[in-house]
Amino acid sequence: MSQPPTFSLQGKVVIQFGGTGLLGPALIKALGEAGATVVVASRSRASLDSIVAQESAAGRMVHPEEVDTNSEASLHALRDRVLAQHHRVDGVVYNAASRPMTSFSDNLSAWKESMATNATGFFAAIRTFGDVMAAQGSGSLVNIASQMGTIGMNPWLYEGTVMKAPPDYFFHKGGMINLTRYLASHYGTQGVRVNVVSPGGIFNANKPQAPAFLERYGKMTMLGRMADPRELGGAVVFLLSDASTYITGANLPVDGGYTAK
Repeated sequence: MSQPPTFSLQGKVVIQFGGTGLLGPALIKALGEAGATVVVASRSRASLDSIVAQESAAGRMVHPEEVDTNSEASLHALRDRVLAQHHRVDGVVYNAASRPMTSFSDNLSAWKESMATNATGFFAAIRTFGDVMAAQGSGSLVNIASQMGTIGMNPWLYEGTVMKAPPDYFFHKGGMINLTRYLASHYGTQGVRVNVVSPGGIFNANKPQAPAFLERYGKMTMLGRMADPRELGGAVVFLLSDASTYITGANLPVDGGYTAK
């Protein structure tokens, strides 16, 4: 009898763009626990030191790399280093982001800066490593978007708080979701799958969101709360693994039922 597809990432080399912030460390841990060799690419290699040390102490294979996603030359250099050391790329998790905008009224220079990283840099990184996997004839790209890429801004959530929802975030997360569909079509016959995970709001334990926001947000979900960073890893591992070999072009919400309510 044939064995069912495995959720293991044992023997796979996975590059994760963006290793810090709320989600980065949790995703690194999830990939490592699933058995992947994880290459974490970030603007600052030094920012990864504590994360890499913690994962290495747990026996997980994590390799830090520095990259500037705004530079195609930097991305190509990263590609060459990874291939020289690991000889292949089996998966990519794109979690990198820049947040230069803080409000609707910001100077347009902040919008342009955001697009350089969150649109152009994203495309350049995915094309660089998507082409590597296409040449191999196999691989999986998983982009980290947001529920805000599929819905509009809800001002009620932020009333009475200093929290804001800048417009560039909605623009590039919505674009990421639809570009994922394009990329899935482009790479599909070359053996490369492309999917996107759209998390809901993530609770920040180190700097909790305003109580009023937390109460309102909870009422918008079916589970009555925000997500814990560790709750995203399972979806990402699934889409990278051989358990999802017939899934591509999909947007998987991990939002506690927010967008279904």
